[in-house]
Amino acid sequence: MNGLKGPRMYYSLFGMRGLLLGAKARLLKRPIEVRVGVPGIAHPVHLRLRTTDVALCQEILLRGQYDWAFSETPKVIVDVGANIGMAAIFYANKSPESKIIAIEPEPSNYQMLKKNTVLYPNITAIHAALWQEDAQLDIFNPGTGNTTFRTQAADKSRSSEGRPMVRGIRFDTLMKDLGIGYVDLLKVDIEGSEKEVFEHSRGWMDEVGMLAVEIHDWIQSGCGDSVRTAAKGFGFTCQKGETTYFVRKEHAKGGLTPEALPSSARVMTSAKPPLRILQVV
Repeated sequence: MNGLKGPRMYYSLFGMRGLLLGAKARLLKRPIEVRVGVPGIAHPVHLRLRTTDVALCQEILLRGQYDWAFSETPKVIVDVGANIGMAAIFYANKSPESKIIAIEPEPSNYQMLKKNTVLYPNITAIHAALWQEDAQLDIFNPGTGNTTFRTQAADKSRSSEGRPMVRGIRFDTLMKDLGIGYVDLLKVDIEGSEKEVFEHSRGWMDEVGMLAVEIHDWIQSGCGDSVRTAAKGFGFTCQKGETTYFVRKEHAKGGLTPEALPSSARVMTSAKPPLRILQVV
């Protein structure tokens, strides 16, 4: 982060210790991993200071970006593009009876995902990328942070030596492998790959009750059209921040009125600062 925005955020979230550790990470030009206590979250979370991990924790765990007033407890939640696991952790605490599948392709984020979810028996972490077919994929970073790794079909004309690659998997293949018949909530944040995924979703979209997707038309033209065409059978649509929700009628609690929508922020505790650094890893 540039200027005073980063230091102010670190001080507001962690207090003086976090501010100093953030400054140290900046001087060292490498992330510093910390183990952090979060109000209302059962287990500590691991974050890498001077990465997008901190902003994700704030947005999802403190502000409730993916909060939703479910009509009934979801049996299965699939988090695609799970990054370090913040959404999966949020849902595991909100709905501990749910089975949660968290999928992340990028190796370093996946390692953090495993650390953050190991104490939750209802979360399964999978190293893979959702794709239009079952195939090996290239991973690349356009240089905009730990949340923006992208996947693409492997370039068979080049040697794979030294290139990060990951298993690409169709959603119906994933469901078959895990023995899942229906997904109550599918959360998708895959940096433009939603175009390919939803263009080839006819075989499985009927088995999804609610879709929460971040659409990246600015990365790849046609993402929004692909998602909206695939979700045309859903009864309700609404927007919360950068996330678009498509909800079947049976999953919309009281209909999609403003009162039924999740609030834009969780009720914070009186703890100041809200995040407590328990350990520098």
